[in-house]
Amino acid sequence: MNNDLKIHRFLPISYANGPGRRAVVWLQGCSLNCPDCYNPYTHNPEGGFTISVSELYNKIVSLKDSIEGITISGGEPLEQAESLAELVQKIRETTNYTIILFTGYELDELENILNFPEQKTNPKPMLNPDAVKKIINSIDIIIAGRFDFKQKTARHLIGSANKTIRFFTNHYNIKDLEKVPESEIVITSDGTVLISGINPPYLKF
Repeated sequence: MNNDLKIHRFLPISYANGPGRRAVVWLQGCSLNCPDCYNPYTHNPEGGFTISVSELYNKIVSLKDSIEGITISGGEPLEQAESLAELVQKIRETTNYTIILFTGYELDELENILNFPEQKTNPKPMLNPDAVKKIINSIDIIIAGRFDFKQKTARHLIGSANKTIRFFTNHYNIKDLEKVPESEIVITSDGTVLISGINPPYLKF
């Protein structure tokens, strides 16, 4: 098993990527290439950097009670499903953190590969049905669907109206998502200006 993840960035504290204070992981690599994606620099699988699942897990749990959960975005997280499953299962089993997952895959695509893993309905690159199932069983919320600029809404963690939210636990409801800020600007410890959120502003310097 590959115990590494290719990630674009890790942000230890965010207010604009889910309810409350959350750590955020943006995974690197996405084959979907949605036009006008907010994060096009996360698409190239050769970009970003590699980190082991255990190292990333330790980064997250070292935050202790300063966060209430972790949000996983991308890139496309499910294209690294095996290692991601290991991470979220470990978080679920050893912490009280909530887990939110953003994916560009539609819910019906995921349901098809879980129900009919041998059929040609599996997207390309092929997603690992067992790993996807483990991920879904470990998370609280999934926000699914390709970004469609023509249906842009940019509120309640929904980038476009075609996307779907599914709650797997009772930790949160839609009213909790409505309270999440649309965007934030963070200056990281190395001086990098990071613009994040479902409707990030465009800054011209």
